[in-house]
Amino acid sequence: MSDAYSDFASVYDELMDNIPYEEWFTYLKGILQEYNIDKGIIAELGCGTGSITELMAKSGYDMIGIDNSTSMLNMANKKKATNNSSSLYLCQDMREFELYGTVAAVISLCDSINYITKSEELIQVFKLVNNYLDPKGIFIFDFHPRFYYKEIVADTTIAEDRDNISFIWDNYYDEEENINELYLSLFIKESENSDLYRKHEEMHLQKGYTLAEMKELIKASGLEFVQAYDAFTHSEATEKCERIYIIARESGK
Repeated sequence: MSDAYSDFASVYDELMDNIPYEEWFTYLKGILQEYNIDKGIIAELGCGTGSITELMAKSGYDMIGIDNSTSMLNMANKKKATNNSSSLYLCQDMREFELYGTVAAVISLCDSINYITKSEELIQVFKLVNNYLDPKGIFIFDFHPRFYYKEIVADTTIAEDRDNISFIWDNYYDEEENINELYLSLFIKESENSDLYRKHEEMHLQKGYTLAEMKELIKASGLEFVQAYDAFTHSEATEKCERIYIIARESGK
């Protein structure tokens, strides 16, 4: 079984074509502008294939995309070349990422934070974010709370059959550890003229944190918690949201 996103990277954008990246970008940019961040350097943790990164770059931000998957970053660099952007992509683990200086904001979307399954490691991520933010800089990230894994996707199977790609996504929720295990089986057609499909398997682990736990981890890291929104709204988040956006602020080194 492959590491998460190694085989998935080549078909990720095709299978995720239901995600309204333009709408996500508009929402994100609106929040940044509320905190007077309409230019400057922004780092994205877990940037994947660079869809949001490149939209941000196109709107005038100087972007740094960080991901630990070389396969995903290869796709991101192809978008960079197509867009003729100046985005910088770094292959780093967000638990120990390094930048050359501070940035106006750090962002992390598409529940990348849920992949940090140990609280002490998530605190370390937040400490690094605080370290690399400009004074009073903003950190914006989204995550799926425990409710989502336990009540929405637990023990479900998602499958889709397309002309060149099919997939089966099995979810198993460990209530004791609050870990959701996602087993992905991909069937990718060898070529347009072939009837042969190659099977690829990956396992993904994501932790279901509560909103209360997330606030405590932010506090423990030294960041200042500012706001929690029900995703894509300005309504206050609750434990029963499916996706939550957190806004935190740099609070001293």
